Amino acid sequence: MNEDPKDQERTEEFKVSGDEVLAKVKELLKEGNARRIIIKNEAGESLIEIPLTIGAIGALVVPALAALGAVAALLTKCTIVVVRKNS
Repeated sequence: MNEDPKDQERTEEFKVSGDEVLAKVKELLKEGNARRIIIKNEAGESLIEIPLTIGAIGALVVPALAALGAVAALLTKCTIVVVRKNS
């Protein structure tokens, strides 16, 4: 069975400092094509995962950004993994 390439996902990683995390996540949200954002610490462990479905944008993202701000204050360096839908 052939899969439509548009249904596949691709990932990107951004290395940022703790004080840049929130700004970068907000930038990614404005782009609008991210399906999921994962924040990992320096050891590569996932700290927070934000699913970005159409209905969840308002309900889940605002509290997740508040939690992200608290997590970012504890980090010196981290990786933001963005899962995007191919378009």
